[in-house]
Amino acid sequence: MRKTFGDRVATDAGWPVERYAWAGCAVAAAGFAQVSDLVTHRVWGWSAAAGYALAAFLASGAVPRPAARAVAVAGAVVAPLVGLVVTGLGQSEVAVIERSGRLLAATGSPYVTAPSAVGDFNPYLPGMALFGLLPGDPRWWLGGVFVASLGAGSRRSGLLLACPLVALPLAVGGVDLPVAGLMCLGLALAGRGRPGGAGLALGAAAALKWTAWPALPVALALVAVRQGGRPALRCAGVGLGTGAAVVLPFALTDPAGFFRNVVAFPFGLTAADSPAGSPLPGHLLAAHVPGGTVIALALLTAGALLTGASLAVRPPQTVRAAAGRLALGLGLATALMPATRFGYLVYPLVLAAPAHGAARRDPEVAGRPVERTPAR
Repeated sequence: MRKTFGDRVATDAGWPVERYAWAGCAVAAAGFAQVSDLVTHRVWGWSAAAGYALAAFLASGAVPRPAARAVAVAGAVVAPLVGLVVTGLGQSEVAVIERSGRLLAATGSPYVTAPSAVGDFNPYLPGMALFGLLPGDPRWWLGGVFVASLGAGSRRSGLLLACPLVALPLAVGGVDLPVAGLMCLGLALAGRGRPGGAGLALGAAAALKWTAWPALPVALALVAVRQGGRPALRCAGVGLGTGAAVVLPFALTDPAGFFRNVVAFPFGLTAADSPAGSPLPGHLLAAHVPGGTVIALALLTAGALLTGASLAVRPPQTVRAAAGRLALGLGLATALMPATRFGYLVYPLVLAAPAHGAARRDPEVAGRPVERTPAR
């Protein structure tokens, strides 16, 4: 079918915006490379700046949009990732995962029972150690799970890979990305009427990091309002069962070591300070206010309770609403945790992708109740 002038205008309307977006990313990446004192960040910054700049140039000409985006991904993700892996450079979480995998294979536990130095701690849940058992650099597997989960959950997420907040961790560390990807997949499956699959995806995420656990009640609220109580119970059973099957054996075998590593250390309750110390409100309270850690944890608890209450009072009826609610809750948690970093903002960013992609597909129409879909 021949395109009309109006069709061409609608198709090309996003090009100027995208061109300027790539140019802005190029400037930001180059600036980041100049101010960062980490070699991994500088490598990523200069490579990403070149990729973004070329994408901006291509977006100015008669080049298909996917080609410009592929160039941005190549410069911001593929090139720096390959270079850093070949040279053996990576952020500290890569070494933590590799060490936890070796510990799991040698001792049956990914944790040091009495950690003292920062390098002794493993703040991740036991499932993360599996990435340290796989051959090659863990970043390949972390990124692979993220891309596969995101692709299965939302068809509109390809552009997200080139976003600096996603491209940077993909290249230098990436420990939060499979968690975020599985959370997106779980919400998408919950919205498609597949409570068992949703529970499995969210349970797998919950076996990797604590940050995934808030996704379970959000998904349950979504399943309950769309399908009813029985599918919601099925989702809960599969999700909690999957997470517990991975986490509980290690928590019960060495409860003291488990608590020190995955609870006390991330919340700033140990003598060794976590390197996750971006100047966000929770960290500033803990660092500069007497009793600030307790205050930050109290605010964090209050935020969690309010988010939970909102699920009961006004449960989300669409994937878009559920992803938005979860993004808001995780954004608050990122701001209020005593040990936090700007990189955790990747969670609300990634969750916005399925929310946007589901906007046109969700059955909710203003004022009209959602039809329940049969459970699968």
